[in-house]
Amino acid sequence: MPASTAILTILAALLLGAMSPGPSFVIVARNAIGLSRGDGLATALGMGIGGVFFSGIALLGLYTLLATVEWLYIGLKVAGGLYLIYLASKIWRGAARPLAFDTTQTVSTNPRRSFWVGLSTQLSNPKTAVYYGSIFAALLPQHPPLWCYFALPPAIFAIEAGWYTVVALCFSSRRPREIYLRWKAWIDRVAASAVAALGLRLIVTAHKVGI
Repeated sequence: MPASTAILTILAALLLGAMSPGPSFVIVARNAIGLSRGDGLATALGMGIGGVFFSGIALLGLYTLLATVEWLYIGLKVAGGLYLIYLASKIWRGAARPLAFDTTQTVSTNPRRSFWVGLSTQLSNPKTAVYYGSIFAALLPQHPPLWCYFALPPAIFAIEAGWYTVVALCFSSRRPREIYLRWKAWIDRVAASAVAALGLRLIVTAHKVGI
């Protein structure tokens, strides 16, 4: 797979992961609903910075090790695939459950605090680290060209911060929020199916060291 195609596939996979319901989604939505649109946007910015951190760790540390330990590369793909299937099953099972937000709490808006809440939520979530590791192991060549190291972090920031900006804008507006909540079950099931398909791909191609 050409490096440019691999990068586009990675970004698409990370967008699907960001769109999957989880603590990051709930935190951004809650801040947008219960505090203000500005707080929601600040939280989204924190999520984007967290994504850049994970991409940097994956690019600078993970592949140095994987380049010399082939069995670890294969093992990570299998483990990542199993985890993604597990995550997809959780998303699917929770698709019918409505999101619960506490909008009765009265809290002063503080975009700076909301930024740090978003960043810390992203960095403290081990599932995000595993997701990034499995995506990179599955799709990025073992010896990516130099330009990948410069192109991926800002692109990933745009994916993470961009998606959560959309979430913040939607959940701070009444009509889009109502539409999402009405169709939540179907949206979540589509996301779960896509994540599960990626997990199966990791397992099926685990023996192929070169992507």
